[in-house]
Amino acid sequence: MTLQTHPAKWWVREKESIRCFLCPRHCLLSEGKIGYCGARVNSGGELRTYSYGWPVAIQVDPIEKKPLYHFLPGTKIFSIGTFGCNLGCVFCQNYSLSRGKYLSGQDYRFFEPSEIVALAEQHRCESIAFTYNEPTIFAEYAMEIAALAHAKGLKTVFVSNGFTGLEPAKEIYSLIDAANIDVKGFSEEFYRTLCGGSLQPVLELVELIRKMGVHIELTNLVIPGKNDSDEMLDAYLDWVENKLGLETPLHFSAYHPDFQYNDSPPTPPELLRKIRAHAQARGFVHVHLGNI
Repeated sequence: MTLQTHPAKWWVREKESIRCFLCPRHCLLSEGKIGYCGARVNSGGELRTYSYGWPVAIQVDPIEKKPLYHFLPGTKIFSIGTFGCNLGCVFCQNYSLSRGKYLSGQDYRFFEPSEIVALAEQHRCESIAFTYNEPTIFAEYAMEIAALAHAKGLKTVFVSNGFTGLEPAKEIYSLIDAANIDVKGFSEEFYRTLCGGSLQPVLELVELIRKMGVHIELTNLVIPGKNDSDEMLDAYLDWVENKLGLETPLHFSAYHPDFQYNDSPPTPPELLRKIRAHAQARGFVHVHLGNI
């Protein structure tokens, strides 16, 4: 089959190339070149996306699996994801999707936005999640689905790395009710060396969508020896307390060696319990552990 692309948003022409502004990378793409995310391409002098209408992961989940523990608890959520990601985490726990690519000749199934909403209703889900890979890169598709979902009384959820441009985020998150944002590690060095990105845009995104009224829960994948120091943990908790408040739900999840990284051992459950006790001692009300 021939994979069809769809017009993309958030770009400008620069001479013979295109500049994408969806995420902080601001990829400059000459004709035929694909962005870092693997999903956006300069085709005929226009930015187009491969991921619109082509989800490769569809599942009905408990909403707690997102993880969201304080938004529609006990309900089912209809979850979709595509290929691609705009970060390059060497420890990625879901790299088959984040580093996967659309290939001509493969048997993908096209889903109109209305079909996704209808399936969510059919499975008696109260919400739809854009998840599994980084949903920012299929934002055009997610936004159309979200608008239709709201018209049917369904809520919408982003499970994201938060590495999104602020102007696009204002449009995207105006249609999103709740988000779980993955704060990878609380230092620029961590993001630069292990994620190929930057922490500051993530913090700015979280602060923005909080002001927009989006329900926020935060996840931190704890990697022994890399982002679990007392200093880094307290810097993270200081920021959450000052910018979001002690009521903000926090999730600390166990890591396992995967993809291109095996320098750290799997996260010991006792380390997660120690982190939870420390956060609770500081006054955080909702602290949850995952993958143990």
